[in-house]
Amino acid sequence: IYEDSWLAVVNKPPGIPVSGNYVRTLERALPANLTPSSLLDALPCPRPVHRLDSPTQGLLLVAKNARAQVALGHQFEEKAIRKRYRAICLGRLEGEGILTDPIDGRSATTRYQAVIHTPSVTTEWVTTVDLYPQTGRTHQLRRHLADLGHPILGDKQYTDGKVLRGKGLFLAALALAFHHPEDHRPLQVELPEPAKFASLRNREQRRWNVLKPEQ
Repeated sequence: IYEDSWLAVVNKPPGIPVSGNYVRTLERALPANLTPSSLLDALPCPRPVHRLDSPTQGLLLVAKNARAQVALGHQFEEKAIRKRYRAICLGRLEGEGILTDPIDGRSATTRYQAVIHTPSVTTEWVTTVDLYPQTGRTHQLRRHLADLGHPILGDKQYTDGKVLRGKGLFLAALALAFHHPEDHRPLQVELPEPAKFASLRNREQRRWNVLKPEQ
């Protein structure tokens, strides 16, 4: 999505882990998909500076030299990098709010804003929601919404609810805002929501119209 000699922002596909002891990871794929940095402190391989869960798709920030890796790491530590995710969750989640349930004994904060409510024959409603994590705990967004009673559609780990075969998790990282480590200029990178989000909403609305026309 964006690339220069210092860093890159890539669009991680769903179902691929960022790193780890796996044959297929995003980190292993980066050298073949990015231009090598020409700077003296270029890293041997580009390195992701944060994580996305394996089933989550969307924007991931990658350092290509040592100075970028350190500077971007500091921005994450100082909570200076802003992220926006979009999800479809089960049920009708109203308005906006802040979720602060601790995760694994550590403080965790997520701001949410409901965007679209769609009627559903099987769950009554699904809600398209934008999520703004203030902290970066493991599975934070998935766990916060599940604890709220509105788990994310397709989340096999934190809900016994609706899972659509072959559609995966309805959670995507759509926006990143940060300062470039070279000259501190602000950068903002965004993606449109995945096509499967609108397809799901349209399908649920059509089924509702056919099966419950009186409502």
